[in-house]
Amino acid sequence: MTGRTVRIGCASGFWGDTPEAVGQLVTKGDIDYLVFDYLAEITMSLLARARTKSPEAGYAPDFVQAVAPFLPELKRKGIKVVANAGGVNPRGCREALAKAAEAAGIDISIGVVLGDDLLGRADEIRSRGATELFSGAPFPAKPMSMNAYLGARPIAAALDAGAEIVVTGRCADSAVALGPLMHEFGWKDDDWDKLSQGSLAGHLIECGPQGTGGNFTDWQDVPGWDDMGMPIVEVSEDGSFVMTKTLGTGGLVVPASVGEQMLYEIGDPQRYVLPDVICDWSQVTLEQVGPDRVMVKGARGLGRTDSYKVSATHADGWRAITTLTLAAIDAPAKAERVAEAILTRCRRIFRGRNLGDFRQVSVEVLGAEAAYGANARAQTREVVLKIGVTHDDRDALNIFAGEIAPMAVSSAQGLTGFFAGRPKVQPVVRLFSFLQDKADTPIAVEVDGKDLPVTVATEAVRLDASSAAAVEGREAGPGAVMVRLVELAWGRSGDKGDIANIGILARKPEYLPYIRSALTEETVKDYFEHLCNGPVERFELPGIHALNFLLHDSLGGGGIASVRIDPQGKGFAQMLLDIQIPVPADLAARDGLNASTPAEMTSP
Repeated sequence: MTGRTVRIGCASGFWGDTPEAVGQLVTKGDIDYLVFDYLAEITMSLLARARTKSPEAGYAPDFVQAVAPFLPELKRKGIKVVANAGGVNPRGCREALAKAAEAAGIDISIGVVLGDDLLGRADEIRSRGATELFSGAPFPAKPMSMNAYLGARPIAAALDAGAEIVVTGRCADSAVALGPLMHEFGWKDDDWDKLSQGSLAGHLIECGPQGTGGNFTDWQDVPGWDDMGMPIVEVSEDGSFVMTKTLGTGGLVVPASVGEQMLYEIGDPQRYVLPDVICDWSQVTLEQVGPDRVMVKGARGLGRTDSYKVSATHADGWRAITTLTLAAIDAPAKAERVAEAILTRCRRIFRGRNLGDFRQVSVEVLGAEAAYGANARAQTREVVLKIGVTHDDRDALNIFAGEIAPMAVSSAQGLTGFFAGRPKVQPVVRLFSFLQDKADTPIAVEVDGKDLPVTVATEAVRLDASSAAAVEGREAGPGAVMVRLVELAWGRSGDKGDIANIGILARKPEYLPYIRSALTEETVKDYFEHLCNGPVERFELPGIHALNFLLHDSLGGGGIASVRIDPQGKGFAQMLLDIQIPVPADLAARDGLNASTPAEMTSP
């Protein structure tokens, strides 16, 4: 890295993240920018519901509460702030910030990015026949929220105009970091590789300490979970950057932990579409350049699309989830029978009241490895029974909620754990994604309440995709031994709606051919057959010796629409890392891998 650098620290990976992160970064981070990512699809629907109850609500109040005590120090140090905390009411967020600044005696310039909220155009969009991006479903009758993922240019424009804090509604998670970089370095809308590198920098820090050792496969190697370091990127004008963290904190920044976060919640790494640029991250390289410092290079930009992705949410029936504990002989079998009895009783009552059947039922005996399906191998005398159900009629689920406690005296010994009382009946909020023309999506920027002209590039530009050849698969050959994948690779999984992704990074480059040969799309589909109802796709990242899998229709609807125990696929990578694959015996012996011959194998 040469020349001037810009240091950006991220203080929030989601709405509800620790407010302690702000103080850590402001006092010890030596940063130029403090950024926040708050908005998931479900968060947008919750904020929309809040605003229907109060016109002043609809933004993330945590942001104002976390930043307000540090306004004097932010001003003194010249640290600028960018946050998508505006939700469905960015102006309301600005007003709350302005009041906090006034109370602190601080004169600070606040910019607001508007235009992502398309809810008022629902009838127009419905009339033109918009359908769901993945399923082709028709446009919902009554959307609760509808927001386009805006890009980084409006943020850069607000900073160009002198804003010291920029508040946005929905934008790409990585845009809160890319916007400052476009402003600082004067990157243009066709500086494709720089835009891709800047987007990758934003992607690596957008989930807070998940990029600095949080959720790392080798969790035993990560110190200081109680004081995890927040992520910082140190970016040069050419786009190359170092990923690091706040000094003197917990966490671990190494190529493997950074690589896991790079793979988190992406799709095709050679065509990862963001509002500002189509990213090719397949040739990215990660190099340790100091303690907790990883150099990141090699991202390419392949132009841009002429549309925004829009995420709408809508109510789709009702759901209820309950958990009970069984500590007993034959606990798993008893739990299954308790669930069957509850559901059978409810269905009998439903028939008598013409309520119809449950729309969706999920019974998982936790502790008996229900999430593993046919791959389960646990033997246990203590389990948690989780029953999740959905129904079109709220009254039906109120009946369900009332039939849980009676099982305490009419079913199995050892049934306990009714601490939470009756399960709460909640609306199912379902995600509906579609594309919206950028040219038909006016964006506005205000700085200190004054309108600011902003021009966002809207025309589609497509460059040649990467021609990088995939690593060839390699059979282990005669005399192979079986090794658990976790000894050969790291893994990280996440979600996009009802699609789960699993990123697998080889611990050594020479392991990748054997992993690639064993982990075919068919193998992964079979392993997750009990969860994955759609196809499995596999993508290549030769630069970091990795594979990325997309498991379609695998999360029971995803988010708050799902009644599974893991509606976001958070455990999928760990489950896959337990599979056994064949490797040459001499390789296993050389590297000290725990191996068994095929004849010695037990079930995975």
